[in-house]
Amino acid sequence: MKTIVWVLAGLFGLSLQSFAADPVWLEGKTDQQYEITVYRSASCGCCKGWISHLKDHNFSVNDVVVNDVNPYKQRLGVPVKAASCHTAEVNGKVIEGHVPAQDIKRLLATANDIQLLAVPGMPSGGPGMDDAGARKDAFTVYSMDSQHRVGSFSQYADY
Repeated sequence: MKTIVWVLAGLFGLSLQSFAADPVWLEGKTDQQYEITVYRSASCGCCKGWISHLKDHNFSVNDVVVNDVNPYKQRLGVPVKAASCHTAEVNGKVIEGHVPAQDIKRLLATANDIQLLAVPGMPSGGPGMDDAGARKDAFTVYSMDSQHRVGSFSQYADY
């Protein structure tokens, strides 16, 4: 199948970046299922894209549409410098922004003291921000554990 896509892309002068849903976001897909609650604004289209990404990775999503996500961020301890457009809770962990599902699953599958994974802002090309023709910006997934003072992050993954 990949060969056919490459051939068609070559024939029509397209790059694979012009296709929606970057294939890297399908890497690390497992059958493991988790329930996750996502708090988001009704008007945010990329939040819906990120939720679809989670569902593609077998997450059962409780989609909570709210007028203001900020009280949820504050209650869950999301530092301002880590903020993005949506906030989620899964197994006692906080997920902020366009964190790839495979990173969430890796976090949940290992023993660790990490409280938060975050992708600050809204990097173009990340999961949920990867519409056809979208620019592919490099971005970092940051983690914060209970040993760090609030707002002190470690690098978890780079894309």
